[in-house]
Amino acid sequence: MTDTAEVKKPVPYAVEQLSAESLAPDDAVLQAQGHRPELARSFSWPHWSPFTDLGSIANSWLGYGATFGTPLSYGGGPTVLFGVMIAAVAQWIVLLGLAELCSALPSSGGQYHFTYILTPPKYKKFAAYTVGITNVIAWWVSAASGIIYTGISAFGIAVFWYPDFQHERWQIYLCYVLVVSLTLIPVFAVPQRRYDYLTKTTFTLSITGLVLVLIAVLASGRGRYHPEVLTTFQGTSGWDTAPAWLLSITMGQYCYAAIGAVTHIAEEMPQPGRRIPLVINLGVLVGVMTAVPWVTVMLCGIQDMDAVHKAFIPSMEVYYQATGSKAGATALQAFMTFLYWTCGPSQWITSSRIAWAFSRDNGLPFSHYWNYIDPKFNIPVRTTFLSVTFCLLYGLVYIASSTAFNCIVNMSILFLNISFTVPQAILATVGRDQLPARSFNLGRWGYAVNIFSTVWLVFSGILFCLPTRLPVTAGSMNYGSGVLVGVYCLILLLWIERRKKFTGPKINWDALNMSNKLQ
Repeated sequence: MTDTAEVKKPVPYAVEQLSAESLAPDDAVLQAQGHRPELARSFSWPHWSPFTDLGSIANSWLGYGATFGTPLSYGGGPTVLFGVMIAAVAQWIVLLGLAELCSALPSSGGQYHFTYILTPPKYKKFAAYTVGITNVIAWWVSAASGIIYTGISAFGIAVFWYPDFQHERWQIYLCYVLVVSLTLIPVFAVPQRRYDYLTKTTFTLSITGLVLVLIAVLASGRGRYHPEVLTTFQGTSGWDTAPAWLLSITMGQYCYAAIGAVTHIAEEMPQPGRRIPLVINLGVLVGVMTAVPWVTVMLCGIQDMDAVHKAFIPSMEVYYQATGSKAGATALQAFMTFLYWTCGPSQWITSSRIAWAFSRDNGLPFSHYWNYIDPKFNIPVRTTFLSVTFCLLYGLVYIASSTAFNCIVNMSILFLNISFTVPQAILATVGRDQLPARSFNLGRWGYAVNIFSTVWLVFSGILFCLPTRLPVTAGSMNYGSGVLVGVYCLILLLWIERRKKFTGPKINWDALNMSNKLQ
């Protein structure tokens, strides 16, 4: 098909004619940015659905459960507990800058949208395209990281009962493929207008699961607690104390980075300019309030640190040591595995919206095909399956290396933070007065937030590419730097093909300022 087929669909209302009387304020904000509303605003605020959707994606305590063994190997209890606390502060500052941008320019396009608007004309298309495709890949990798651990957790239960079983990584990959298939079922079985019920159920199950785990571990381990684990440095990774601390902090960001997902359902929730910043800030708060108690209880329940370090699933070994029962440990880990599965549908919801929004501006090859809302399901079905295809291919990385899971997790955090931070760096460079009126304004703290986010991205990016343990072998090498270079080489090739086709949002500043004030 020719390039003319990829020209953006015309907006049915002239943006110059926007007013409070002609459109609902939420749709007026969207159309002032050059896009027409196509998705139903099904995440209704009175039911806290945007927050519960965020909870079903981020699920901080579950996220830390997936990566628990890595920071534990860096330095034992102190790096696990205090690492996740410090990570919360660092990631919260990064997300504050994102929240302000979302308040000013709410759109499912999110970060590439902000970048296009803020960058000087000469560079805006390339900068926005790079951020946009980075964001698409970031959420695909994030989805892969969550789903592959679901497979690892399920497989780990079998290994726990049959320790002599000689498992292979390709077997875990097949389990991963099965989980991908199972997580797709709710996406199509539940009507789009009922997605808020789906995410509320997931969030409720997560909080219920956390309470059950805390009660089970505390009650079973009564009289056998070891609070000294919280302050005793017991690293096995080979890293010295200082770098071990820094590496544990970056790993702790995995609990909170996905909170930015709410940005991409801006077109499916009312008053996004007001609600998104509130949801992001509440998300970090709830993340800390769930992750820290879980970590504290788990650490105090450890009886044999060496056994936890060597375990296929460290969290399951802790459950076993705390309860003294293989059946009890299996029940707790199985329930966690089920909770990991319930998070999968929200990953597909988010990643498909991002890819769809990017194709709306001709960001993907064959954008005319991907820029499609299925009339039967009222969701972007094609970009949902595009996301699935990427995840199936990216999951093959797990077969290549024993540390590939850590690589997948690290890259998901890094790519997300690149997309969160680049528009903030541009904003700090061109001047914060470039933003329109907004309900969430960082004011005099804005430059400090934007500059910190930029510096932290560079610093943490270096850490993400370091190996998880020393000495380095071919099997334990961190392939993150190779993945990073490969991804941006691919992005450069895609840009060569897209540079004359990619378009950004067309902004009516007067209408946008007026519409933002009406929210």
